[in-house]
Amino acid sequence: MKHRVAGRRLDRTTEHRTAMFRNMVTSLLRHEQIETTTPKAKELRRIADKVITLAKRASPHARRQAYRQVRDVEVLNKLFETIGPRFASRPGGYTRLTRVRRRPGDNAEMAIIELTERAPPEAPAGEKAPAKAEKAAKPEKAPARAEKAAAKGKAAAGPADEKAGKAEKAGKPEKAKAEKKPKKDKA
Repeated sequence: MKHRVAGRRLDRTTEHRTAMFRNMVTSLLRHEQIETTTPKAKELRRIADKVITLAKRASPHARRQAYRQVRDVEVLNKLFETIGPRFASRPGGYTRLTRVRRRPGDNAEMAIIELTERAPPEAPAGEKAPAKAEKAAKPEKAPARAEKAAAKGKAAAGPADEKAGKAEKAGKPEKAKAEKKPKKDKA
């Protein structure tokens, strides 16, 4: 009889199951959304909600208890500094489970599990905008360098020399191919 025995075994040993859920809850808190099979997502929801409840308390003891499940210090800091305060006024139900499709290989039902109150997507986009501006500035410098190099090359060589240079460049790969020696067979 299965009296007072909670949780799904998921056809794994206890050690494998606990390690898997520690990894999954860490990934969920890092990315705030992951895709997995429905039974795993349902079981993960129980663990993630408990960890977020610990983060709402924000005490050193709660941090130690949460560290049992979330072993990544960076994610643990994010949990206690941003996710915990975000759910401070919410009494429960921190995750949402959405069934999406069936996996082609084994027809397993897949689900997306995500935090109900996610961080606004504008913050990461704002951080990437300066990086794009820097990349845009670099190509402007490159054409200027290319123009200078081309100007120097044209001044040194006339039109007849350019054609001869192109012919030589075209001939080099052919020579390199002809110069390669065949590998000796070991007998």
